[in-house]
Amino acid sequence: MSFNLDDANIGGQLKVGTGICPATGEGATKVNGSAMIEGPVVLGNPTTFPPVPYATVNIAPLTNTDSLTPLILGGFCYGPPANPFSLAVSGSAAFMDEVNTAKNVVVGGGVKAQFDVEGSCGLDKLSRKKDKPFDMPHPNKKGWRLRHVCIEGPEIAVYCRGKIPPDGVIDLPSFWHGLVDPEDMSISLTPRGRWQELFVKEIRWGKQVIVQNNGGGQMEGDYYIVARRLDDDLIVEYEGESHEDYPGGNEGYSFNFEHNYVEGLIKDMVHKKVEQIEKEKD
Repeated sequence: MSFNLDDANIGGQLKVGTGICPATGEGATKVNGSAMIEGPVVLGNPTTFPPVPYATVNIAPLTNTDSLTPLILGGFCYGPPANPFSLAVSGSAAFMDEVNTAKNVVVGGGVKAQFDVEGSCGLDKLSRKKDKPFDMPHPNKKGWRLRHVCIEGPEIAVYCRGKIPPDGVIDLPSFWHGLVDPEDMSISLTPRGRWQELFVKEIRWGKQVIVQNNGGGQMEGDYYIVARRLDDDLIVEYEGESHEDYPGGNEGYSFNFEHNYVEGLIKDMVHKKVEQIEKEKD
């Protein structure tokens, strides 16, 4: 048996299905304005989901012609094309179990994780990334691409910096042992306050840098030391149309920008600049 109603106002409690629902109360403890629906429930377009439902609550795009088209101004990263949304939540949302999505996760703010961030279905972990690269079309070689790693340089390296100790003995980080090549370090010394003839006298066992002042006197200044990592296998320039053409393999790298907004902007900017140069030549 079914009923067709134009409007229905329920001041108490709505229950669809069977069973007791402690969260909404029962009998004398019922919560007015609450509802318990056993499910499955379909919201939005009734034909979006297959005969076997995806979940208890299935939310599809809005197809009700009586309503205005949903719109969230800004649309996070991509603007209005991301609209209309099937679900909008105002306020914080809590998920007590895993969240699975078949497509990209677009975030308008920062991303925080209590534990590790994984990619490639758990094969890659952000904490294992050795480089944090960017890969883009080459700005002046057609058919080539350019790859850099943090700190946006053509090598995989680490650095340390600080003030030169009064005794001139700089202790390198303990974790550099086995991580960097002690024979491939660049050391910059910057005197402060007055002219000083600072120089590196020696590097001891790859663990200490000894600095001296050739002119004598107290040393006051800063140091900046960059060392190449032992696993540096970076190929900076390579021929190709995609990061997939990289000849050194992409293990340890993570890419989300081959078809994304940023690379599209770069291509458009380069194309417009080339067109402008060609017009100026004519």
